[in-house]
Amino acid sequence: MTLQRPVVAKAEMLIRKPVNEVFMAFVDPAITTKFWFTKSTGKLEPGKNVRWDWEMYGVFAQVVVKAVEPNKRILIEWPAPVEWLFTPKSENTTFVTIVSSGFTGDDDHIVSQAVDSTGGFSLLLAGCKAFLEHGVMLNLVADHDPDTNKSHGA
Repeated sequence: MTLQRPVVAKAEMLIRKPVNEVFMAFVDPAITTKFWFTKSTGKLEPGKNVRWDWEMYGVFAQVVVKAVEPNKRILIEWPAPVEWLFTPKSENTTFVTIVSSGFTGDDDHIVSQAVDSTGGFSLLLAGCKAFLEHGVMLNLVADHDPDTNKSHGA
């Protein structure tokens, strides 16, 4: 099988909070650390390089912030492009779309990356939804891979 077009990973979720609250949950690491990474070097701002750490796994990512359009869009490179789109559905609901593209390697590797990204971003959105709507920290990212989680069982 040969890929006929570029592979794109996409995850979407309705979050029952106003767009400004949902947007800030992804821009401000004081909020994002409640449902995704454990540490960050700063807020997402255009042109900024930010480091995100997942201390439980001993890994980190260097993120280049390409665009931040308040309450509308975030675009980063990590290392491939990842874009968040925020669409208000009402005064108190926001539809979030995360699209990741630019996967590289042979076809099998590209498909594997896209599947992993879709799953990971789906967990991210579910964790954000639980935290913003109900104040619950589900630990979805930490519990996703307990065999490599350094703090599992602690």
